[in-house]
Amino acid sequence: MEWIDAATAAGRLGVKPATLYAYVSRGVLRRRHAEDGRRSLFSAEEVERLARRGRPRNQPPELVIESAVTALGQDRPYYRGVDALELARTHPFEAVAEWLWAAGPATRTPSPDPAAPGASPGAVPDAGAVPDAGAVPDAGAGRGGWRCEGEALRAAVAAQRGLPADLLPLDRLQVITTVLGASDSLRFQLDPASVAATGRRLIGGLVDALPELSEPCGDSVAERLWSRLCPHPATPALLDTLRAALVLLADHELAASTLAARVAASARADPYAVVLTGLGVLGGPLHGGASYGAERLLAEVAEPGQAVRAVAERIRRGERVPGFGHSIYNNGDGRGALLLDLVERAAPGHGRIAAGAAVVAELRRRRLPEHNVDFALAVLTAVAGMIRGAGEAVFAVARTAGWLAHAMEEYERGSLLRLRASYTGPPVR
Repeated sequence: MEWIDAATAAGRLGVKPATLYAYVSRGVLRRRHAEDGRRSLFSAEEVERLARRGRPRNQPPELVIESAVTALGQDRPYYRGVDALELARTHPFEAVAEWLWAAGPATRTPSPDPAAPGASPGAVPDAGAVPDAGAVPDAGAGRGGWRCEGEALRAAVAAQRGLPADLLPLDRLQVITTVLGASDSLRFQLDPASVAATGRRLIGGLVDALPELSEPCGDSVAERLWSRLCPHPATPALLDTLRAALVLLADHELAASTLAARVAASARADPYAVVLTGLGVLGGPLHGGASYGAERLLAEVAEPGQAVRAVAERIRRGERVPGFGHSIYNNGDGRGALLLDLVERAAPGHGRIAAGAAVVAELRRRRLPEHNVDFALAVLTAVAGMIRGAGEAVFAVARTAGWLAHAMEEYERGSLLRLRASYTGPPVR
């Protein structure tokens, strides 16, 4: 069988590369990686057959937006061409956020997180001339800037005083975002440097305005976030796992919340409004809220033997098993595999890990899809002893970086994203 590269395949079909990869995600085309690991290859026979047939029919129309932020590989995302899994092993969240925003010098050698030793990322599919992880900007010197000024922070804390004490963190984050936006006189400055500065202020404020449950052990976003989600001090290994989770969840191409955020940005909504839009979508059970569903599933498995019943009950009710399967990664989510491995290394023999392993084993016994990053995040929060809904909060804080990266592209593009409906109602009179 003859295999051709992406440029050749797109040329034969007369489509843009983004459309080519949309065909892959919809199962219209197959692809494999070249031996050098840097390129995607497509079956020449399938491409020719599709070219003769024309645009795939009986498929819902798919909005394709050109973006340089994140590419989706076979089992993982690549942030501006760099393997997100390798970044999770080696870099602090702040540095990765700066990389997504492209707000720092792209040629500076980074200072990898000292708690996350590892080799530099390897080959990147279709990366072309994209630099490797050695070009990710160093955010270490700027961590002190990942803060919100005291007056605005106090206002965000005060706005939560009338809220129920058991309110989920994700709901608090929406209140915090609203207050921080109202207090920022610079929020309508939409140039990249200003949006990046807003991102640092906002992420710092989202974390620091949450109720403090334990003493922060440092100044990084991960260290401060731990103190807001867990009443117990962090072990170095589990704290590093939380850092990795933030990196893994920072962006995922046009996920539902990101598409919504981009539409808001295309209308010139300010960055706080963009993040509020993303937060509103994120909590859905088919998106970021899946980690909360997986958290509740694990809570029902007090010991491994109860996994069979917990899974069976959901299947009997016709429900999805939260934290399993993925619309893009049909053969497994590499982010979930890495995160679960890091949790197991950080707390070997922990009872919650055994419960999670039993759930995974039961899904495999039933030949159902593999676990994804939402399930691994639920295991992390359970092992760490974090509060209810902590996984959603980790997801939201991390994904704020991605939403703003996509917003920057829309601000630069300068035109409104306007989808059209295919009308199926009564005849128009």
